Amino acid sequence: MSKLSLVAVVAMLTLMGCTHKVEVESKEPITINLNVKVDHEIRVKVDKELDELFSDDSELF
Repeated sequence: MSKLSLVAVVAMLTLMGCTHKVEVESKEPITINLNVKVDHEIRVKVDKELDELFSDDSELF
């Protein structure tokens, strides 16, 4: 029985050594060009009433 287990261990080690290796490789490196234009425009509109509330003469602050 020890010969059978030795043969089984050798067979398992042999099968473990036969692993497949797949490599995917391109001839040239892949480049990604992103031409992105980001425009942010912030507009703050304050009514005359709000201007009066926040004025220096106001007791709000």
